[in-house]
Amino acid sequence: MAFLSARIFGEVFKGTTYKNHKIVKQMAEKPKHKDNFVVNYYPPYYKLDLAFENLRHHGLFRDEHQDFKEEMIRQRTLRGKIKPKKGEGKRAMKRKAAGGGQ
Repeated sequence: MAFLSARIFGEVFKGTTYKNHKIVKQMAEKPKHKDNFVVNYYPPYYKLDLAFENLRHHGLFRDEHQDFKEEMIRQRTLRGKIKPKKGEGKRAMKRKAAGGGQ
C-alpha cells in the first residue's frame, strides 16, 4: 500500500542514498525552460534590438557602431570595392565582349 501511495504522490518508496536523492530532487524540479526565474534572467534582447532599430530609422536613437558600419560600406562602394552583381563579373564581361552572351 505504501508503494502505491508513493507512486501516486510522486514520492520515493524505498530509502535512497545521498547520490540517488540528488537525482530524485532533480527529477522533482520544474524543467529549466519552464522556470520563470531562469527564463526571465536575461532581458529579451531580440525585442530590444528590434525596438532600437525602429527608433533608429525614425531618428530617435543613434547607434554609432551601426553608423560606422554603414559608412564603411558607403566608402567601399565609392571606391568600387563592392562585390559585382550576378552576371556582371569578370567572366561574364569577357563572354559579353566576345559576343557569346545571347
